[in-house]
Amino acid sequence: MKIADMNWFQVETYLKSDDRAIVPLGSTEQHAYLSNAVDSILAEKISVEAAEPYGIPVFPALAFGITPYFATYPGSITLRMDTYGRIITDILDSLASTGFKRVLFVNGHGGNTPGQTAALEWLNSNPDCRIRWHNWWNAPKTLAKVHAIDPVASHASWMENFPWTRLPNIGMPDEQKPMADLDKLKTMDAGKVKEYLGDGNFGGRYQRSDEDMQAIWDVAVAETRALIEDGWA
Repeated sequence: MKIADMNWFQVETYLKSDDRAIVPLGSTEQHAYLSNAVDSILAEKISVEAAEPYGIPVFPALAFGITPYFATYPGSITLRMDTYGRIITDILDSLASTGFKRVLFVNGHGGNTPGQTAALEWLNSNPDCRIRWHNWWNAPKTLAKVHAIDPVASHASWMENFPWTRLPNIGMPDEQKPMADLDKLKTMDAGKVKEYLGDGNFGGRYQRSDEDMQAIWDVAVAETRALIEDGWA
């Protein structure tokens, strides 16, 4: 259940019988022809669907992340690592202080990984709590399903092109873009990254069938739900 659909009285009642919460983590950054909010849209939607059978509160996606390599693409926003770490810690402090002791972060953006380190550091001072960090898009079963459909897939390619991340009346190239050299990307400043990538797709086709995308989504929801159900000990 979205926390946006609850009032504080309902949350207080929930906490009498359960102490789990889900916090989706996203980013606001270029995704070629797709929405700039792809990572936030996907992280929140998968969280809501995975948690639905249990009524676990799902907080709004944290819409800003760490994405310095896209800083010259208009509409992209990046946070500093220390800023992001403090935000993660503040979220955990707030949740724990009101009774949430088990928190699943469903992360939709690779650049947010330093947040996991911040969460682990926080745990050292809060040993009665449990934290799980889930990069949903490259979790084993989900990534295996992606590769079974098409192994050439990456940022802003078909693997992020779901009906709910597309923009209306925006056409897509009908081609498979060659994969970018990811090691080379790591040596570039943001301006050179934009020159090298062009439209922003790292490599792969721009779109596949809705049937293919739903098959991936079903696996991703199930894999996320499994983390909610057990593994907290």
